[in-house]
Amino acid sequence: MTELEHELAELIIGELDITDIKPEDVSAETPLYGDGFGLDSIDILEIALLISKKYGFELRSDNPHNHEIFASLGSLAAFTAENRSR
Repeated sequence: MTELEHELAELIIGELDITDIKPEDVSAETPLYGDGFGLDSIDILEIALLISKKYGFELRSDNPHNHEIFASLGSLAAFTAENRSR
């Protein structure tokens, strides 16, 4: 797992108060929805806002690629790496 993937895992777990998963229990392939983190659409919106504030770019709800961006921890990290301003 990359440093950014680990950082995002900690952010997701900490901000959403997920108690049954630890950052070391996940990998880049871990899904954000359903199995894996078990996030729902409201959780995804909250994570998008946090990432936007922390990394200085906007994750928009009308992005046609959101399904791919939020498919897994690795895809979210890759998108964040490509778009962050800090």
